[in-house]
Amino acid sequence: MTVQQVLEDLGFEVESVVLGKVTVTDEVGSDEMEKISEELVDKGFELLKKNDKALLEQIKVQLIDYLKYLEDTEDPDNVSVFLEEKMQYNYSYLSKYFSDYGDVTIEKYIINLKIERVKELLTYDELTLSEIAWKLNYSSVQYLSNQFKKITGETVSSFRSHSDERGRQSLDAV
Repeated sequence: MTVQQVLEDLGFEVESVVLGKVTVTDEVGSDEMEKISEELVDKGFELLKKNDKALLEQIKVQLIDYLKYLEDTEDPDNVSVFLEEKMQYNYSYLSKYFSDYGDVTIEKYIINLKIERVKELLTYDELTLSEIAWKLNYSSVQYLSNQFKKITGETVSSFRSHSDERGRQSLDAV
């Protein structure tokens, strides 16, 4: 809504606003594009001028959705199937694209998302580690614990004992 409002305030007729893409009825010149960019930055948004970066952001959003899907589904599809269905691209293409422009593989990005979610769930202190492992589709508590230590540098119990003193990253900041 904010993006649409910015464009309308600048005199553009907006046809559609979808994540990462806005369609307007008229051509947009470079001066107008600069003004749009300034207005969006003032509102906390970033104008993505290259399709490369826009696609990268769309993949990240879908991977965050995949994490939610993991938590809500008893027998979830692999990330490759999920991304292909959601984005209508071949997974190998998306994976290469993500690695080229995101400086990390999709698999490592998902691991980072999962670890941030584990931290969040540990901070709430409502679920056991076994429940968290099951919820995030880990094969075992031991595997989750090992991955947690590898990524964060500390054990789950150490994190849990003073998690209220730490800041976590939001998932979209990973």
